[in-house]
Amino acid sequence: MKVNITTPTKSYDILIDKLPEITINKKVAIITNPTVAGYHLNYLLNKLKAKELKIITLPDGEEYKTMEYITYALDRMFDAKYDRNSLVIAFGGGVIGDMSGFAASIFLRGIDFIQIPTTLLSMVDSSVGGKTGINNKYGKNLIGAFYQPEAVYIDTHFLSTLPKREFAAGMAEVIKMAVMFDEEYFENLEKEALSIEEIIKRSVELKAWVVNQDEKEKGIRSVLNYGHTFGHVIENLTNYKTYLHGEAVAIGMVMANELSKELGYLSEEEAERIKKLLEKEGLPTSYKIKDVEEFYEHFFADKKTLDNKIKFIIPESIGKYKIVENIDKPTIIKVLKKFAK
Repeated sequence: MKVNITTPTKSYDILIDKLPEITINKKVAIITNPTVAGYHLNYLLNKLKAKELKIITLPDGEEYKTMEYITYALDRMFDAKYDRNSLVIAFGGGVIGDMSGFAASIFLRGIDFIQIPTTLLSMVDSSVGGKTGINNKYGKNLIGAFYQPEAVYIDTHFLSTLPKREFAAGMAEVIKMAVMFDEEYFENLEKEALSIEEIIKRSVELKAWVVNQDEKEKGIRSVLNYGHTFGHVIENLTNYKTYLHGEAVAIGMVMANELSKELGYLSEEEAERIKKLLEKEGLPTSYKIKDVEEFYEHFFADKKTLDNKIKFIIPESIGKYKIVENIDKPTIIKVLKKFAK
C-alpha cells in the first residue's frame, strides 16, 4: 500500500508494507534508541546497504527530547565527517522521529532523512507530514522546523514488540483523526471492523490529505491538534514522565469535548461515545487538575497561541471539527474546574 504526500517543498511516498531492500549510496546515520535497537536493529541492517553506516543511540524517553541530545547526535556526525550528501534514518517512535528530522534539518543547513517508524503513534501520525522538533522548559515541540522526509517506510513487523500501553497511545491519534474528519471511520473503530493495516492506511490517508492542503499549519492542519492543547499542558505539568504522549492527548480530547459541550456543540451522547472508545483502547480519560489558574496560564506557552489568544480545536460532532478562539477566560476556567474535583 502506498500513500503520496505532495507539499510545496517536497513530494514523497509513504509505503505501508514489509520493509524493502534499501540501497543508499551515501553515508547514512541511523538515529535510534536502545529499546528499538535491541529488538529491531538487525532486522533493519539486513535490509539496508549504504556507502558508510553509523548508529547513533539516544536515550529512550520524552524527557531526552532536548537540544543537549540533538547536539550529541550532530557531534557524532561531525566526528565521522558526514557532509551535505549524507542521510539520516529516523528509526524509532515519535521522539526519535522528531529529533532525527530536526537534526537533519539543521546539520549543514539541511540534509536528507528517511522515517522508519516503529510505534503505532509514529506510524499513523508523527512520521507523516514533516513536523520535527524538541521540547524545552517552556513546553513541547517549541523548537523545531517543518522539514519533509524523502520517504516513510511503515512495516507492522515492528509492532510485534510494542507494549500494550504504547499501542494504546497510538490509537489515541487514530481516534483523533476519525473524530475530526471521518464519522464512518469512527464507527468502524467502534465495531472493531478494521485490520491494523487498514487502520494505519486510513489514518495516513487522512493525515496526507490534511498536509497536502496545509504543510505549515496555517489552517486545516491545526485541526490535528485536537486534544493536544490540553494534552501538552498535562505533559508539561507532569514533566513528561507520567503519561505517554497519546495518553495525554486522550485526556486532552475528553477536556476538549467538555469545552465543546459547554459551547453548545457536541452532544452528551457523542462525547460519551468518544470517551468509551478511548477507554476501550485502554487509554486514560481522567486527570485531576491541582491548580486551575496554573493550568490555564500554561496554555499561553503553547506554539498554537497567537496574539495571546488560545486556539482550541473541538468536535462539533463526530466527523466534523470546529476551530474556536476568543473564548472568555471564565468559560475555560469553568471547564477546567470540572477536572479539579
